[in-house]
Amino acid sequence: MARIFIVDDDPDVVEACTLILESEGHSITPAYNRDEGMNLLKADTPDLLILDVMMEQPDDGIAMAQELRRINFNKPILMLTSIGKTTGYSFGRDNEILPVDAFEEKPLDPKKLITLVNQLLAR
Repeated sequence: MARIFIVDDDPDVVEACTLILESEGHSITPAYNRDEGMNLLKADTPDLLILDVMMEQPDDGIAMAQELRRINFNKPILMLTSIGKTTGYSFGRDNEILPVDAFEEKPLDPKKLITLVNQLLAR
């Protein structure tokens, strides 16, 4: 199936997503911060990137998505985050500020995660 990179500083989220997506036949490669994620992406290109917003810095995922789009990373990015619950603000995808293909709040139902991943991979 697909090769998916997950960049999230929460090991529990990485493990849960890995278990769900591997059960669907996908190959998962984790990174636990922005620097690790960027290094992975310099070495290889996944079919899909799952990215958290808040890691070592509150906007690491946003900055990473912006940087990736600037260097023409054209694979789908799913932003999976709890920033809305943490800040109380409403966030969503935006071509300039949040240049991602989908934006979902954690926790995400496993069936919805699988559906979203399949939709993004089908593009």
